[in-house]
Amino acid sequence: MELKGRHLIEPSDLTVEEMEGLFDEAERIVANPESYAEVCKGKLLATLFYEPSTRTRFSFEAAMLRLGGKVIGFSEPNSSAVAKGESIADTIRTVECYADIAVMRHPKEGSVLVASRQSDMPVINAGDGGHHHPTQTLTDLLTIRLEKGGFDGITVGLCGDLKFGRTVHSLIQALTRYTGVRFIMISPQELSVPEYVREKIRKSGMEFEETHDLRQSLPKLDVLYMTRVQRERFFNEEDYIRLKDRYILDAGKLKDAKPDLMVLHPLPRVNEIAVDVDSDPRAHYFRQAKNGMYVRMALLMALLGVKGE
Repeated sequence: MELKGRHLIEPSDLTVEEMEGLFDEAERIVANPESYAEVCKGKLLATLFYEPSTRTRFSFEAAMLRLGGKVIGFSEPNSSAVAKGESIADTIRTVECYADIAVMRHPKEGSVLVASRQSDMPVINAGDGGHHHPTQTLTDLLTIRLEKGGFDGITVGLCGDLKFGRTVHSLIQALTRYTGVRFIMISPQELSVPEYVREKIRKSGMEFEETHDLRQSLPKLDVLYMTRVQRERFFNEEDYIRLKDRYILDAGKLKDAKPDLMVLHPLPRVNEIAVDVDSDPRAHYFRQAKNGMYVRMALLMALLGVKGE
């Protein structure tokens, strides 16, 4: 499956068939990683992170290195010419002189789209403000597919910061393209999902409900997607402090959940999932993080137009 030369800015840039092709490739990598060790030899990935990241940046770097390629880039903007006032357009046009593909994270919505329009090399969105995070969505979908075998008929609970949570927005957008998914959106009123996201669900014809009660919702769920309340998205510290501990999943609450519930989290967590959940077999978030490397390996291969051996 090949997506050579294309950009990935939001989940809708990929068809369902293309996403499934990436998942198939990722599963082949999981089964036989040694056969992919040199497929990107001679290729260079540029990581342009204007905002902090651990999993996304490390998993992209690990993905390229495990494919036999190399990595250049920066992990915070003050280590680049951005500190001197260089524009995103000039940065990406400079970087494409040296690299074959770039992944960018930026705090401002639409910034990665701006960069992609100035670039002849593929540009991947690693998160732009509260907008989209498509490769986290690929990670989430692959994890669900590996455990549930697919998406038809599942009930997905999304809990926490649904207003600013770009991973939530991207995941909902992707799941509305399948069939039979039902959403339960659990948040305080101040952090409820934006109207444009609700409209996407309505247009898809899928069922959804909104609630403030996590415990009451748990028995209905096949997947629970927890998110942290993001301090960096708040203008008012008092609002953050008031809302940050609204939802905490612990072992006691999980007693009400299905035995095959999947608990996911894009990470990092603060305290919205207690550490006593980590040992529960329903906790999938660290496996989810590892799956992110495999699906990003598949994506890099596809955008670069290289194939497994």
